[in-house]
Amino acid sequence: MPPLVVAEQQDLLPSTPGKFKTDHHLHLRLHRHHRQLRRCFASTSATFLWALFLIALTASYLSFQGLLSSGNRLLAASWGGIQWEKQVRVSAQPRRPAGLSVLVTGAAGFVGTHVSLALRKRGDGVVGLDNFTPYYDPSLKRSRASLLRVQKVFVVDGDVNDARLLTKLFDVVAFTHVMHLAAQAGVRYAIENPHSYVHSNVAGLVALLEASKSANPQPAFVWASSSSVYGLNDKSPFSESDRTDRPASLYAATKKAGEEITHAYNHIYGLSITGLRFFTVYGPWGRPDMAYFSFTQNILQGKPITIYRGKNRVDLARDFTYIDDIVKGCLASLDTADKSTGSAGKKRGPAQYRIFNLGNTSPVTVPEMVSMLEGHLGVKARRREVQMPGNGDVPFTHANISSARLELGYKPTTDLRTGLKRFVKWYLSYYGYNRGKSVH
Repeated sequence: MPPLVVAEQQDLLPSTPGKFKTDHHLHLRLHRHHRQLRRCFASTSATFLWALFLIALTASYLSFQGLLSSGNRLLAASWGGIQWEKQVRVSAQPRRPAGLSVLVTGAAGFVGTHVSLALRKRGDGVVGLDNFTPYYDPSLKRSRASLLRVQKVFVVDGDVNDARLLTKLFDVVAFTHVMHLAAQAGVRYAIENPHSYVHSNVAGLVALLEASKSANPQPAFVWASSSSVYGLNDKSPFSESDRTDRPASLYAATKKAGEEITHAYNHIYGLSITGLRFFTVYGPWGRPDMAYFSFTQNILQGKPITIYRGKNRVDLARDFTYIDDIVKGCLASLDTADKSTGSAGKKRGPAQYRIFNLGNTSPVTVPEMVSMLEGHLGVKARRREVQMPGNGDVPFTHANISSARLELGYKPTTDLRTGLKRFVKWYLSYYGYNRGKSVH
């Protein structure tokens, strides 16, 4: 080897032997390092891919579980199918000659349950529809539905806004009549949840009218308006020809809107329509949000009750109407309703359009009503009187029922004292109160 080359190689050696490797050893070291890096990257890539796989597998599992859960919920609340259609048809089949076949919405509600039971009792076919909203205790609605089930009335768990469901019901059964009682009730709750009133009382009504006018044949349509439409009217008693353009609450406004909407469907499509303005309905299986109901609960529990008073400390008064009398008016409305004149959405001639008051014609002040409850319960109420807030309540209601009496043969027979006695007896039985007290 030339001396120059040897000298250059020697210059590459360390001054302190053992501290550094030769070039050959350095290459070996780098080679091993590269192999370790490749193994590391290979291992990291594999780990990354496995992580991706596990994430994808977990996501797929969760998606499947969500789909399965949704499917189970859908199955639990499903409608349709051969068995479901059979139940609907059987329930809708009249059991008397020339019997009616009625779709009752809000069938698990207070009035809806009583009307459905009365129709079934006399041999009419009845199919109920209710979505069991939690506005008040749904268990009470389920208990009412159990009463209907015992009487072989099939209640479909569904929303009146569900156009597909309504179309299916009218495809399965040629209903002769619709009794539309489903609604978001209550005056004060509208301040908390105004949208629910538009959804149920306006949109739901339109959905049902759409299904009814498209049916072939079209059914006669009877529905629940409200005495609340009289609003700020101070003429007494309230007559169907009185002004109804000054609602005092959103609830009243949606019911007034319903009257205008039904008139339009009657005019355009030939639907036979009857609107019923209910006046403070009460009785067994009633609504817990009503004053007589909540007063009973609080009196029994020793809690104070709040009694509102109007301007100048005037007592509020209501035309309390017992449920059995309301039911008679509802059935008479169905029985006297003319057939619709349209078919599948096409009008062939003018159709019947009616509005009736259904009340008791004998207003009673709220303090008097409380005194009657005290007598039936054998317990004194702890009263707290306050000025009526601006929440949509009106100071009094009083029905003129001359039109209903003339055209429907409507004649209420139950006074408030008698009706409250029946309510208290039911309440004590249903909720298990005894306290050793008897109903006087």
